[in-house]
Amino acid sequence: MIALIDIGNSTIAIGLSEDRENFRKIYRINTEKYKSADEYSLTLKPLLEGVERVVISSVVPELNEVFREYFYEAHRITPLFLASGIKTGIRIHADNPREVGGDLIANSVAATQIYAATCLLIDLGTATTFTYLEDMNLKGVVIAPGLTTSRNALITKTSLLPQVDLEPPTKVLGTNSTDAIKSGLIFGHAAMIDGMISRIKNKVKNPQLTVVMTGGHARLLHPFLSEKPILDEALILKGLLLIEKLNPPRLTT
Repeated sequence: MIALIDIGNSTIAIGLSEDRENFRKIYRINTEKYKSADEYSLTLKPLLEGVERVVISSVVPELNEVFREYFYEAHRITPLFLASGIKTGIRIHADNPREVGGDLIANSVAATQIYAATCLLIDLGTATTFTYLEDMNLKGVVIAPGLTTSRNALITKTSLLPQVDLEPPTKVLGTNSTDAIKSGLIFGHAAMIDGMISRIKNKVKNPQLTVVMTGGHARLLHPFLSEKPILDEALILKGLLLIEKLNPPRLTT
């Protein structure tokens, strides 16, 4: 059994694969940065029975050592963290390649190998990111505030606006504060995504560019986009599984 784990700022996704091709089960738990390995053990151990190999992408450095400790103590496994030196097949063109997060790389591997070697990858999480890949070369990234980040910033900086759930608005022009905020958040974010897709296609002179969307808010936003990207909510776990194949366990003597 192989465990593929994406440690994000808001949630931790865990995919389990027995055949290195498909997922037997996918779990999602909340990210809690200050939990210890023993505390995470209460949640993880029942989910990970029989695991023999682990591949992890993490954008939460505080939890890296926690997960290393958990897997060694509970399973006698040293996880493979997606970091410098790991084979991915993606060539990174950046001023500082070390700034490129493991989540972005894993998503890029899956998008280019499953859908198109040249594509635009949109990830809707804590941040909304747009990554342009050309023949498996990562050529550039756009980072914007994510949907929840925007909602929280708006509510915490205004005394009179109410808390709202992130859910589809019933109309564009709200007649109360709640509906007005929902419209601004959902339709506004969708319009931003549509606009960025158009700008990037124009920039790279490729109107037929394949667009792939993933992330926690992808399913919520997808119906409101003028363009309809490929929707794949398990993209990062698929990328980690592909990376696992490129980095087989080292034989020990």
